[in-house]
Amino acid sequence: MNSASPSNAAETATETPLATPAAQPSYVKLAMRNMVRKRGVSLKHFALTTICLLAVLIGLSYLTR
Repeated sequence: MNSASPSNAAETATETPLATPAAQPSYVKLAMRNMVRKRGVSLKHFALTTICLLAVLIGLSYLTR
């Protein structure tokens, strides 16, 4: 019976934080963790977005001059 109690206590301890929304990691934390894990892909997407945005702005400024 003593061996069953700690395992039940451990199971309830792991289930309790998941049940409360405050204990779950926020979307920002999950996104940051994902960016750290996939550093090369994130940097490539950031560079591509920056280049495309600059191209659009330069193109619009050229067309409207």
